Amino acid sequence: MSQIHQFLGDDHRACDAAWAEVERAAADGDVAATHARFTSFAAAMERHFTFEEERLFPALDAATGMGGMGPIAVMRHEHAQMRRLLATIAVAARAGDTAAVIDQGDTLLMLIGQHNAKEEHIVYPMSDAHLAGQWAAMRAAWPAIASASAA
Repeated sequence: MSQIHQFLGDDHRACDAAWAEVERAAADGDVAATHARFTSFAAAMERHFTFEEERLFPALDAATGMGGMGPIAVMRHEHAQMRRLLATIAVAARAGDTAAVIDQGDTLLMLIGQHNAKEEHIVYPMSDAHLAGQWAAMRAAWPAIASASAA
């Protein structure tokens, strides 16, 4: 497996595991833990989206000449959809509405599953084919993006 596909696919799975922690806390009715775990999960998702939007997608667009269309446009649109759901879930988590966290989370999980499949089967293989020589420099931006996302 390639470096881009492996790294970003592993991050998908790390985000999935973080969501499972949110669900466990919400199912237990632990309002404080639900909020804390959701905040951590949302930051991880934002870090992933930001990395793709600021580093991966522009580089892939430049390498392929897609002009921001095709799969890149679809991924950006889906990121926006997921951000809206994350904002809705954040309100529920802050309010201590663990049932709404779980309910809205079901919709989010459906979107994430479909989105990740497209990235892992279309975008990441394209990235590996076109950006292998740029990956080390792109990957070096991850800590900065992680710090900015946590702020």
